[in-house]
Formats: sequence, C-alpha cells, structure tokens
Amino acid sequence: MIAETGHYALVLALGLALIQSVVPVVGVRLRDISLMNVARSTALVQFAFVAFSFGALTWLHVTSDFSVVNVYENSHSLKPMIYKITGVWGNHEGSMLLWVLILSLFGALVAAFGNNLPRALRALVLAVQAWVGAAFYLFILATSNPFLRIANPPVEGRDLNPILQDIGLAVHPPMLYLGYVGFSISFSFAVAALIEGRIDAAWARWVRPWTLMAWIFLTLGIAMGSYWAYYELGWGGWWFWDPVENASLMPWLAGTALLHSAVVMEKREALKVWTILLAILTFSLSLLGTFLVRSGVLTSVHTFASDPSRGVFILMILCLFIGGSLSLYAWRAPALKQGGLFAPVSREGALVLNNLLLTTACATVFVGTLYPLALEVLTGDKISVGAPFFNLTFAPLFLPLLLAVPFGTQLAWKRGDLLGAAQRLMAAAGLGLVTVALVWAWTRGGGAFAPLMIGVAVYVVIGALSDIVERIQLFRAPFNTSLHRARGLPRSAWGTAFAHAGLGIALIGIVCETTWNSESIASMRPKDAVTVGGYQVRLDDVTQQQGPNYRASVAHFTVMLDGRTIGAMTPSKRNFSTRGMSTTEAALLTRGASQLYISLGDSHADGSVAVRIYHKPLVLLIWFGPLLMAFGGFLSLTDRRLRVGAPKPAKAGRALQPAE
Repeated sequence: MIAETGHYALVLALGLALIQSVVPVVGVRLRDISLMNVARSTALVQFAFVAFSFGALTWLHVTSDFSVVNVYENSHSLKPMIYKITGVWGNHEGSMLLWVLILSLFGALVAAFGNNLPRALRALVLAVQAWVGAAFYLFILATSNPFLRIANPPVEGRDLNPILQDIGLAVHPPMLYLGYVGFSISFSFAVAALIEGRIDAAWARWVRPWTLMAWIFLTLGIAMGSYWAYYELGWGGWWFWDPVENASLMPWLAGTALLHSAVVMEKREALKVWTILLAILTFSLSLLGTFLVRSGVLTSVHTFASDPSRGVFILMILCLFIGGSLSLYAWRAPALKQGGLFAPVSREGALVLNNLLLTTACATVFVGTLYPLALEVLTGDKISVGAPFFNLTFAPLFLPLLLAVPFGTQLAWKRGDLLGAAQRLMAAAGLGLVTVALVWAWTRGGGAFAPLMIGVAVYVVIGALSDIVERIQLFRAPFNTSLHRARGLPRSAWGTAFAHAGLGIALIGIVCETTWNSESIASMRPKDAVTVGGYQVRLDDVTQQQGPNYRASVAHFTVMLDGRTIGAMTPSKRNFSTRGMSTTEAALLTRGASQLYISLGDSHADGSVAVRIYHKPLVLLIWFGPLLMAFGGFLSLTDRRLRVGAPKPAKAGRALQPAE
C-alpha cells in the first residue's frame, strides 16, 4: 500500500506542476494577482507530495520490502541501515526521484522566501520551474517508476552495488544534485526575465543568492566525489577526466562565470545579455550531465545501466528546454537595453576577462567530452580523449586566469589603475618568486614547471589576502583601527578572499601530488617490507573477517619512519557473494596534509598478495581548497546585502510590486 501511495503522490505532483506551469502565466498576462499567487501555493504543496513520495520509497528500503522491484534490485536484508537509506538514491529510479525532490525544494524555497520579488517575476519563475518539473515527473512515471511491484516477491534482494556501499553515497549525490538542480532557479529567472522583457540590477541581486547557493553545493559535491573515488576505487587518483566527471565540471565553470557576471550586472547594469545567456547555459550543461549519466551513451564508473527509451526521453527534454530557451533568448535578447559603460582596465574588465577564460575552458572540456560521441555517431569510429588532451588545452587557460584573479579585487569599479594594482600586489608576486626559487632549490634543480605553478599558487593566496590587508590598512594604521575595519568589512569581501585563496591552496595540492607522488607495486608476504617516500611499510599478516553482507581479506601493515613505528594500516578486499563482486577498501595514514595510501590486489597461490603503496605529499590540500572556496561562498551568501534583498525599482507597475 505504501508503494501505491508513493506512486499516487508523484502523480499528484505532476498534476500540480501542470497547473503551476499554466495558471501563473495566464495571471501575468491578465495582470490578475490571484492567478499569479497560485504559483506559490502549488509550489509548496507540490514539494510536500514529492517529499512524501521520496519518504515512501525510503521506508520501503528501510523495511526491506522486496515486493518492490527497486528494493529487490538494490537492497539486502543484511545490509547496514545507513546503506539501506543511501541505497534509495544509489540507483537510476531513486536518484531521479531525489532529482525532482530537490527541484521541487528549490521551487518551494522561492515560493516561501521570495516575498521581496515582484509578483509577476515570482509567478513566471515558479511557472518555468514547473515546466522543468513536469517534464521530469513524466520521465519518471513513464520510464523510471521506482514503485513497480513484483508479482511473486522473492525472499531476499540482490543487494546494492558494492562500490556504492560507502558513506560517500550519503554525501556526494545529494550535494551534487543540490548544485546541478540548484542552477534550475537561475535558469528559471533568466527565462522569466526574457518573457517579461525586464532585466536590471535588481534582477541580478535577486538571482545571485540562488546561483551562489547552487555553486557552493556543486563545489562540495565535486570535491566529495573526487575524494570518494580517491579512496574507494583503489587507483590512488583523484581526477581521471572521466566524461561524467567532466559533466559536473562544465556547469561548475559556467556557474563560476555566471556568479562573476552577475556581480558586474548588479554594480553597473552591464553584461545583461551575457549574464542571461550564462544562466541558460549553466543549467543546460547540468541537463547535459543528466543525459550523459542516464542515456547509456557513455561507459563510465558513474553511469547507470539504462534502456534506450530513457535516453531518448531525456534527449527530448534536453532539446525542449535548451532549444526552447535559446530560441527565446535569440528572439528577446536583441531588444534588451544595454547597461553602463566601463573602461577595459577596471574591476568590470577583470571580471569580463575572468568570464572569457572560464567559458573558453568550459568549451574545451565540452569539445573533448562530446567529440568522441559525435564522431562515433557520424562515422562509427571509436576514439578516446583522455588526460593528455585536457592537460594541454585546459591547463594553459587556467594559468592566465590565476594570474588575473588577484588583480580583479585590486581594481576600482568603472575605471581602475593597473599600475597601482600591480604595486599593491608586489608583495604577493615577490613571495611567489621566492617560493619558486626555494622549491626549485629543494628539488635540486629538477623541472621548472612544478615550482613555477606553486609560486603562482602562493601569489594567488597572498593576493587574495592583500585585498583584505589593503582594505583594513594593516601595517599602515593602528592595530585597533585595522581590527575595527576588519569587523566592519562586508562578509562578501571575506568570502571572496577565502574563495580565491582556496583556489590557490588546491593548486598547491594538485602540483605536489602529481609531481612528487611516490608509488610501489609489489607482491608481499608476511614480514616483507618496502620503502616508499621515506617510510618503511611492513606486512604483518592477512586475516579473514565476516562482515554483514560480505567476507573480507584484511591485511595488517606497520608503518615506520627512521626505524620508529608511527602507525598501522589495514586495507582490505571485500567479496560480496550476492552480487558476485569484489571491492578494494584502501587504507589511509595522514601525516599533516600528506597521506600514505595502501590498496590490495589479488592473492597468489604462494601466499603473497599484490599491494599498491603510495606516498602522496600535500594531497589533502586538493580537497581543503574547495572546502575553503565553499566556505567563502557561504560567507558571501550571508552578506547583509543579499539577506535584505534587492532594492525596489523606482518605477514599477502594479504586477511588479513585491509579492506578499
């Protein structure tokens, strides 16, 4: 009965979405406030129904109701409770239900907290959001129903994919979807503005918090996914330029450009047409990522097995919303008034350069990801575009971006002083050069590229701090005065500094890990020892353990440094008999920001076991950097200017008055 009720709630959500997609638009057309307000109530009730449907599926998984196909194919009665819950979205049907749950959540948030928006704009935003929701409700109900029953229920389930039986599944997909789907609000604002034909600085102020929220979650989602792959797959890598990894990177790059473009639009009412286009493209790239994962056109560790009907349906959704929104953009954008002018050397100019480099980088990832697919469709030839292509095209675009980042905050709005900004960044540049020299000397004159990039990273970090130092007049004013100024700085200023510093810190981790990573691959017997990165690692023994739904071979290692024991590591190899699959559970030993990493391979007849041992210097900075970037985004999100909302336009018609 619970399954049928959950299915019925989803049908009701579809009905509400159809009402929400039509009635408010009619209300805007007729200037009827009561019809416009229908959007608010339907958005809230729609979220309630989707939440109930998702809760019903969760209950079915928790109670191991194997009469439901989704539970039977993705659960097991002996599976730990945490994995029963996370298994709800560890499959295609459940993850799509999570997708629409988050979509409806964002619509409900706009309905509940968008009282400062003009009624017409809020009604159109929620209507566009409902168009997207209705399409995906239809997709779920037609091709991916998570509540299908089995006529003769089995006694036991097939279990969840062993790779997904990890705490990472509890964090990575929800975070990633909050980012992916969160950009739907930016898309809805853009389409609503095109329909209404009114875009100004107030619009940019309204859309920026939603874009920033989605960007924060997508940053955390990508970082968590990278760390999950790092420790779970046993390969020791943190990024593989996998097509589905690229599918999450592309909207992040476009979303970062959108954030900076919206700042220019808010401050100077410039870049209106470009900002609207970025809002459309960012969510379009999110939809593209959904298509790549669900359609089966890619072979990836991330993709779900799916039938062709699902791919065709999502492709239709893709064409409808991307094609429709771009057509609307082509029709309405030429009529939009251009905003204020600014000099090339200004903060606006720096942000335009930022946009140019970010979108070009995004385009290179787009081409490298989709070109093999297009070539296969057109010619039947299969090629692989991997790390060499992306490293040679993507990385060079980020070097000028990194050099330009500190200048943006040092330049004035409208017209800046390039020489003055350069003088204020002399300390950052000097420390960067000193770092290059020190690292080059420490590595005994090896390749210059790694020391150069670490120097650039230090320049970015110090440059981000230089803006704060300049604002509070540190070392130029009394300390108490500087402290008072620091307390009075807008949170967005601190947020910008943290976000830019996080970028530099992540770069340090990337360069150190890729350049000075040490690896040893050996077949080891008990009491054998190897040396990696100055550490002595000894295999003590291998034991067998029985888990809830698996059997594991656990190796016990002792780690020594200069003859002194500093820790123990216990990597394992798990065998899941129900699925007939094995997983590698790597062991990690953290020393500062560096890690020792051990993963097990196959056991041999002579009693030895294949072992991979890595020493990864400063690898944790790769993920600490994005955490710092997300923290900076959160600080900016709490800035008073965003919390109090946008100023009301001086002239507004009746339908454009703030909603109640």
